Amino acid sequence: MKSDRILGAVVIIGALAFAASASTIPTNFLSGPVGSKVFPMVIGITAAICGAVMFLRPDEEPGWPSLATLGSLLFATIVMTAYAYSLKPLGFLVPTAIASAVLSFQIQPRARFAVLAGIGLSLGLFILFRYGLGLSLFAFPRTYGG
Repeated sequence: MKSDRILGAVVIIGALAFAASASTIPTNFLSGPVGSKVFPMVIGITAAICGAVMFLRPDEEPGWPSLATLGSLLFATIVMTAYAYSLKPLGFLVPTAIASAVLSFQIQPRARFAVLAGIGLSLGLFILFRYGLGLSLFAFPRTYGG
């Protein structure tokens, strides 16, 4: 109960700050009938309502994961952060293959499968994003003609 109330209070504070920030968005004469502020304001108000529900009607105290599980989550967060920072200098294919393989190995520790999953995801996502969705991704660093 205590953790839901703490999270609910944090969500309410964040949502109110978000809505206050959204209220400062300047409107332009070419915007639609509701303006550019309405959607972020609706998101902020909805989040505040959700936080209030968590605060006022908390669930029973949850069972927190073990220290090993929290360590695995921290490791996955570090891998994904390193992945995000490595995309620009290294291109899409290599960082995606490495991150996918590492996370796949973390889910099921079979090295061959993890490497194949990493390569397959890297190539498949590149084709989908570059050619299917038309995103301007670089396969390799720009110095290699990506």
